[in-house]
Amino acid sequence: MPISIDSIKKLANAYAPETVQVRRHIHANPELSFEEHNTAAYVEQLLAQYGIEAQRMANTGVVALIKGRNPEKKTVALRADMDALPIVEANEVAYKSKNEGVMHACGHDVHTASVLGTARILQELRSEFEGTVKLIFQPGEEKFPGGASILIKEGVLQNPAPESIIGQHVFPLLPAGKVGFKSGMYMASADEIYITVKGKGGHAALPEMNVDPVLISAHLLVALQQIVSRHASPKVPTVLSFGKVEAKGATNVIPNEVKLEGTFRTMNEAWRREAHQKIKKLAESLCESMGGSCDIDIKFGYPFLQNDPEVTRIARAAAEAYLGAENVVDLDLWMGAEDFAYYTQQVPACFYRLGTRNEKRGITSGVHTPTFDVEEAALETGIGLMAWVALQELEG
Repeated sequence: MPISIDSIKKLANAYAPETVQVRRHIHANPELSFEEHNTAAYVEQLLAQYGIEAQRMANTGVVALIKGRNPEKKTVALRADMDALPIVEANEVAYKSKNEGVMHACGHDVHTASVLGTARILQELRSEFEGTVKLIFQPGEEKFPGGASILIKEGVLQNPAPESIIGQHVFPLLPAGKVGFKSGMYMASADEIYITVKGKGGHAALPEMNVDPVLISAHLLVALQQIVSRHASPKVPTVLSFGKVEAKGATNVIPNEVKLEGTFRTMNEAWRREAHQKIKKLAESLCESMGGSCDIDIKFGYPFLQNDPEVTRIARAAAEAYLGAENVVDLDLWMGAEDFAYYTQQVPACFYRLGTRNEKRGITSGVHTPTFDVEEAALETGIGLMAWVALQELEG
């Protein structure tokens, strides 16, 4: 007899209080990217309690298998990220971060707790479904090169190889109880740009004796925007932004150099590589034309995230059946980046959003802010829905 939605909801309701406590423990004990030693040990401890064997990968990553009947029939992977951010938490809650300057401000505590809760549900039901569910608790989503890329190199998508992979991420713009999906292109690639504009410093009152890197940088910042406005196809989302300009001069001192730091984001890999070359060529030629020079380093970051149409169709249909169609919304393109994108370039994938907002309780802050928090009722939705999605993907 097939597993019913009601049976999943019953288990989700039963395990939700414990899942909330797991989330609070992780939230109170955050660890930075690639330093998730205690978090990984905690995940291993809970999996062992659930009767699930786990192994370490990428130093602080944890991977485990839940084997149903006929485990070789099909494998579906579920991914959670475990790292926190270098942010001082401003929330006054019982589970406030105990590690000063480190905070789960992007919901990775929710992601990890959710997959653990989902694992407990699926482990209890393993005699009632066919196939294998691979659990991936990864380190370092917030920091290049991204824990996903390291895990993939170490073989996380092998032995057994999943036929699809599912990721769930908090979404503070969406009320708790709702989820969002986007088929196809969803999130952007993300590259870091570092430019050092070089000139000849000196007294600001003697401009004819200097090569002013501040003026060159001003022209360069404006000129680089033509990469987006005149070279990128309007059909391809593209963003070029500079968030840091460092010129260590003074009111009467022209510095020798200016440092610029920015990000380039898009959703087309061929254009991405072409744009890198155009950025470098324009920067070098403009600086030379004004009497200076530059060093430019573009660090190749996460690829763009693409949701497989069929996997997303199955997941969305599962969500509509589980939550009701009125609680499933369409997502727009998002120029943020996620290292889950590495998985989507290798395996058919679905990365969807879990609503965590509660305006009545003032839980409205965005991710990466000191006041970010979630409506914890979303955890019951998260563990039940992910379990149901995993089962539908196995059947599909």
